Amino acid sequence: MRERMLATERVRAVEWRDGRLYLLDQRRLPFEERWLGHDTAAEVAAAIRHMVVRGAPAIGIAAAYGLLLGVRDRLAAGGDWRAALEEDFAELAAVRPTAVNLAWALQRMRARLDRLRNDAGVLEALEAEAREIHQSDREANLTMAQYGVELIRKHDKAPQRILTHCNAGALATGGFGTALGVIRAAWLEGLVEQVYADETRPWLQGARLTAWELAGEGVPVSLVADAAAAHLMKTRGIDWVIVGADRITANCDVANKIGTYQLAVNAMHHGVRFMVVAPTSTIDMSLDSGDDIPIEERDGRELLEIGGQPLAARVPALNPVFDVTPADLVDVLVTERGVIERPDAAKLALLMCRKRLH
Repeated sequence: MRERMLATERVRAVEWRDGRLYLLDQRRLPFEERWLGHDTAAEVAAAIRHMVVRGAPAIGIAAAYGLLLGVRDRLAAGGDWRAALEEDFAELAAVRPTAVNLAWALQRMRARLDRLRNDAGVLEALEAEAREIHQSDREANLTMAQYGVELIRKHDKAPQRILTHCNAGALATGGFGTALGVIRAAWLEGLVEQVYADETRPWLQGARLTAWELAGEGVPVSLVADAAAAHLMKTRGIDWVIVGADRITANCDVANKIGTYQLAVNAMHHGVRFMVVAPTSTIDMSLDSGDDIPIEERDGRELLEIGGQPLAARVPALNPVFDVTPADLVDVLVTERGVIERPDAAKLALLMCRKRLH
């Protein structure tokens, strides 16, 4: 199965090549595939802030490479470069506050840097660390896809109908995808009849990215308005809602793209199983519950305009871009270390203490 999954990989969002970070500009998809090169930590921070790259794992990977670029520049400048590097740490850490993968990747890079006692070999060591962060996320996605497929296979009905929200595919990760990785693998196994992709206002990640990824692989996908989800659950026999996550707290509350919470409420009402797929780098055991997660709010103009063209009445717009789904609305959490049915704090603590569950 793993070989079949690898054979289908055609989309990537992040590439490190010849000492430069290249990011697929996701703002231009699906109409144009344009790669942008980045040479400094500040450029990478701006790319994350302005949504050139998005998705919790992908921005963590990008930040790791961004810090590597910062180290290269600070070393070249001389002086107390480690102290100067703190500006790059701070700038990268601040660009997207909700997704914990960004902070996790930067902490991992810092830990590697702190183990290096002299300047010799610093760039080589940190490049290896960034590459490992990138590759380990791709491997985690493949493992999660296999776990998720087995859950779908156990369901009474096959093939099944799946609803997903935002984009948790290869574009949002180091490769293959989290939620979309499970869906793609299930399609390869003949377990998927139809996928419904929420449009995901206001950035339309579902309409522009998820639909593009799935259609490119021949997966039957239909785009639906965000507000149509409950109607579909009632009339179209949805079997699963499968989503990714940007942060999961110690009690298994899940922060994800705005609109996820209402999907979970509707899924419970209609008896639809709700699956969250996320690597352990998304799990933040330092926060007790979702109430502690900082929720990013972006410029209200994202709701009022599309491509700079007015879309709505000129009124104030509130634009929170994430919400928190309580753990008791989640049927199953899939990570690369294993699967938790009816996740709670005790089960998550056990999983995080082990290398992998089977």
